[in-house]
Amino acid sequence: MVERIFVTRQLPGSILEKLKEQYEVDIWTHETPPTNADIIKRAKNCSGIITLLSDQIDRPLMEALPELKAIAQYAVGYDNIDIAAATERGILVTNTPGVLTETTADLAWALIMATARRISEADKYVKSGKWQVAWGPEMLLGVDVFGATLGIIGMGRIGYAVAQRSVGFNMRILYYSRTETESTRAAEETLQAQRVTLKELLGEADIVSLHVPLSSETRGMISKKEIAIMKRGSIIVNTSRGPIVDEAALYAAVKSGHLRAVGLDVFHDEPTPITNPLLQLDTVVSLPHIGSASIATRTKMAEMCVDNIAQALSGHIPKNIINRDASSNTS
Repeated sequence: MVERIFVTRQLPGSILEKLKEQYEVDIWTHETPPTNADIIKRAKNCSGIITLLSDQIDRPLMEALPELKAIAQYAVGYDNIDIAAATERGILVTNTPGVLTETTADLAWALIMATARRISEADKYVKSGKWQVAWGPEMLLGVDVFGATLGIIGMGRIGYAVAQRSVGFNMRILYYSRTETESTRAAEETLQAQRVTLKELLGEADIVSLHVPLSSETRGMISKKEIAIMKRGSIIVNTSRGPIVDEAALYAAVKSGHLRAVGLDVFHDEPTPITNPLLQLDTVVSLPHIGSASIATRTKMAEMCVDNIAQALSGHIPKNIINRDASSNTS
């Protein structure tokens, strides 16, 4: 009997055609994500599912899908999946690490430049017809990125890639990391980055860029207390996860002028409602979670997902497995 796979969204490219050669594939083709009830209904009797961050793959959902053997996450992060529950049930979970590092670092830098040089404000200024004088000494003054101090919270693959790009801007690099890794060692040896405490980083950086995964330890790590430590006129850029930052505290800091600007690719709730006060501030650059949104990267992520789930369902340990211990729980 041919095994079934449910894909919770249409993926770019034609890679799913490859999957159809070996499996029966059902694809959710709506733009809005499926609810858990939708997933349970469509993934009934499925051996595998390909999921996105917007899918909440919790314990009750897994219990409702007794034949599920593998979950291939179309992302690097996997805070939407109950890994402990999957491991207990012998369900292999995979992700797509590495492939989106450079693309996400590019976007972080786009936000750094946009916030520092007021690109979004300037664009609106021109398009709204406010540009009445060809050139003015005080028109839309921003701040220099060249020679500034960049604080990177989370020196993993993406944090390191962001740090690499800062070298060309002659920036002083500070970073905060709970652990020592290959990336932290390379940052110090190759980029002359300096490891400091979180308090030191916040107090000295002109621009703070967030690159930590969402966990119980990082949720709310940038709150009113941490923002108060930052220099007046500094900038925060977040391309990691929205709940890492207290949005109410962020709004208050921008509104008061304590923070010069903020660049956000992620929000606490996604999609963030139009009523979110942050969206009303001109110095907040808001993006709809497009960190990995390049044609090449999203296509490669799809290819990795297909390879991951095919390996898992064929009885092999996938290269990008998250919960290796789950293999010992398979029956």
